[in-house]
Amino acid sequence: MQKKFVNSTAVIIPVYNEGKVIRNVIADALKHVSTVIAVNDGSKDNSADEIAKTNAILIDHPINMGQGAALQTGLEYARELENISYFVHFDADGQHDIRDVEKMLAILEKGKYDIVLGSRFLEKVSAKKVPLKKRILLKLALWFTVLTTGLKLTDTHNGLRVFNRKAANAIEITLPDMAHASEILALIHQYKLKYTEAPVTIRYTAYSQAKGQPILNAINIVYDILVKGKGK
Repeated sequence: MQKKFVNSTAVIIPVYNEGKVIRNVIADALKHVSTVIAVNDGSKDNSADEIAKTNAILIDHPINMGQGAALQTGLEYARELENISYFVHFDADGQHDIRDVEKMLAILEKGKYDIVLGSRFLEKVSAKKVPLKKRILLKLALWFTVLTTGLKLTDTHNGLRVFNRKAANAIEITLPDMAHASEILALIHQYKLKYTEAPVTIRYTAYSQAKGQPILNAINIVYDILVKGKGK
């Protein structure tokens, strides 16, 4: 990571029952940035203890509130840090590569965009690694996003995002669970934030796939956006 990004970037990691891997994920991130905020979202395993063994900032939710709520908690903390100019959403299960963040930061630094969204479909090699079931769900999510926001994207539910303070101030996640990904895109549309995508690597390990989102969750996401999000 370039020195100019090390102290000006906060990596926000929502954590729920990731005790087996979270310590390594944080350690890898801390090789590149000095601020990692890990929000333990009411985990029932040893996630909090594993986070406490690192130099990450640990924030505890006493109960499980959902990934969206954990990201919002971490973002609110990060916004209070005056030295932070760039904010990163980063998954806790080891799927993301922290080296992709530097490429996304370089795009953001040029000032043309407010937010850079990770995409696993911009490069053919990465796209071919996506399991068929996952690919189908993601294509359905893409169709839904285009229909509801008009945003032109290739990957709508990638957890890796890098954004500036303007976007950080605009993002207020109210849907606590996995519907937050669609809500963030709706906020990009609502506040006319300038966005682009960047190719990223997703590691599909046996561990990460075992924790994947079932089809029922996809139905719940649509319900949350169309029903719960209506009055916003």
